[in-house]
Amino acid sequence: MDLVLDIVFLLTELFLLLLGLGFLTVIAFYVVDRTQTRHSLRRNFPVLARFRYLFEKLGEFFRQYFFAMDREELPFNRAERSWVYRAAKGADTTVAFGSTRDLKRPGTVIFVNCAYPMLEQDTQPPRPLVIGPASANPFATAAFFNVSGMSYGAISKPAVQALSRGAAKAGVWLNTGEGGLSQAHLDGGADIVFQIGTANYGVRDSLGQLDAVKLKAVAAHEQVRMFEIKLSQGAKPGKGGILPGAKVSGEIARIRAIPEGADSISPNRNPAIDSGESLLDALAQVRDLTGKPVGFKAVIGDYQWLNELCELIGQRGKASAPDFITIDSADGGTGAAPASLIDYMGLPLKESLPAVSDILTRHGLRDRIKIIASGKLTNPGQVAWALCAGADIAVSARGFMLALGCIQALQCNQNTCPTGITTHDPKLQRGLVVTDKAERVAR
Repeated sequence: MDLVLDIVFLLTELFLLLLGLGFLTVIAFYVVDRTQTRHSLRRNFPVLARFRYLFEKLGEFFRQYFFAMDREELPFNRAERSWVYRAAKGADTTVAFGSTRDLKRPGTVIFVNCAYPMLEQDTQPPRPLVIGPASANPFATAAFFNVSGMSYGAISKPAVQALSRGAAKAGVWLNTGEGGLSQAHLDGGADIVFQIGTANYGVRDSLGQLDAVKLKAVAAHEQVRMFEIKLSQGAKPGKGGILPGAKVSGEIARIRAIPEGADSISPNRNPAIDSGESLLDALAQVRDLTGKPVGFKAVIGDYQWLNELCELIGQRGKASAPDFITIDSADGGTGAAPASLIDYMGLPLKESLPAVSDILTRHGLRDRIKIIASGKLTNPGQVAWALCAGADIAVSARGFMLALGCIQALQCNQNTCPTGITTHDPKLQRGLVVTDKAERVAR
């Protein structure tokens, strides 16, 4: 009985102590809020105004899980995310009762079904597509849905490893993004498209120019099948890559040849490419040094430069043309970019893809130049639309991030990603089990 009374007494003392500390904390916050000059609400409503920030943060959570309708959210709504999650887990992807998609809205894509569809046993596997037939080492692939560019730095090492292993298992390629080639890209054994960004990360010299020796060293890897020169990215046309210093680890700094812990900011464009002539020169240089297919990636805005490029190819000959063009959509993703560019710049893929295909056709280059479509292509319907609208191949980045477990927390630029995908914090990376996520990527 005495022991029980002692415990009750101690708990009471502890409760009073905590209550006292809480009271003193409230008083301290009151004094600080009342006397500070930066925040009007906290000055006028001390302590209480602090809950505003908490409610703003919780609002993102509650909207996503409780209040938003299945088709309301952006950039990816619940219906789109759920499909990827179920497909990645190998779960049932069927739905019941009826579509929640608005089929009446102008511009809605609808496929015209035929009266007598082909039976499954009559279908044929995709025929291999040959990219860069004139190069020393053409790339033949039957994969029409591949992993788009996500740089090591923007995403974590275990994320890259899972993507590499999953891509290899599925027989698709993995684009490195602009951050250079790491061992994590190679470990899985997947085919690789090496992206040369505006800063030439991974293949740059001390002045930031393209280094022929480093470029040849990258090309020497048998897994590296193609090279992609990035002119611009959908989420930030006119702006180079932005990797906050908190995410520039020692390994990433070594691969990119930049200082550790410093912000990695690519130039708005490659300093060596400022015209159609210099673009074709750059393509020829990379193709000659590597012996492998070379193309470029761009978000489309103005079309005139493409017409001028095609006319220039007509003068130089079809051999000078890019082996492929990757068209990125204005609603593409990124780890970090100014909101004004994300919201206002560039054309979405639904407008740019058909137009680019028409331009190439008009100049007699459609067979020579393959088109790769990128931008929120995550499910079979969206990919099928892209193939119908002029693309030869579709690629996705955020779709595969969702397969890795992304919950659209919108913290990609803060090194605090709760799923371990876009953070270099070992404690958070621990949640991303490579073997499990690789299977999801492959599915």
